Amino acid sequence: MTFTNILVERDGPVAIVTLNRPKVLNALNRATMDELVAAHEELDRDDAIRCIVLAGSERAFAAGADLTEMAAATPVDMLAGSRFQQYERLRRISTPTIAAVRGFALGGGCELAMLCDMIVAGEGARFGQPEINVGVMPGAGGTQRLTRAVGKARAMEIVLTGRHVTADEAYGMGLITRVVPDEVTLDEARRLALQIAAKPPMAVRLAKESILKAFDTTLEVGLDFERKAFYLLFATEDKVEGITAFLAKRPPTFRGR
Repeated sequence: MTFTNILVERDGPVAIVTLNRPKVLNALNRATMDELVAAHEELDRDDAIRCIVLAGSERAFAAGADLTEMAAATPVDMLAGSRFQQYERLRRISTPTIAAVRGFALGGGCELAMLCDMIVAGEGARFGQPEINVGVMPGAGGTQRLTRAVGKARAMEIVLTGRHVTADEAYGMGLITRVVPDEVTLDEARRLALQIAAKPPMAVRLAKESILKAFDTTLEVGLDFERKAFYLLFATEDKVEGITAFLAKRPPTFRGR
């Protein structure tokens, strides 16, 4: 597929999707979000891709929604246009995703990073939900995912003040996976992606889905889903290969079957 606002690179089992609107700090307009969805859904259907890294530029992962599209919008415009439907489609991607964040990840950019399964951040990265400063509030999951990640008290402070959070603060709150020097952010995200890509794909996808169930349902229902996913993996060739290789003290070769 050909894109205008993003770049897509394949590196063996890892795909790198890069936001490419540097002049506006990767502001997320509808066209960009549509391209992100199309790229992710295409990669999700590709059995050769086992992990996706989502990156921005050095100055900004994404500095927020493109407010020029919202300035004159009415409630009916927002509802009829299903403004945040693209975020929900990204949430349903089954391939593991890693956000590589340098610079600003604010508003919709922070919400986009939180949609990813892991976040590798450069030490100069800044996270936040500053929508309150322009008379609105997070609308693409910021109040919900941020609260689940950092707790009510911290989410209240971040959302109601609109302040930016440093990478070290975000790590201490449990919002991100790791903090690295800015210049190696993408390399570190790629390295993590390759580690995941080396694991049995079906087990990875079911494990991801099981972890996400912890946020969507009760403990009892989540445990039931986990057990059934565990049992299902006993029907895979990768399970046989994994245990056989372990007992034979050799590296396994996983084929995604």
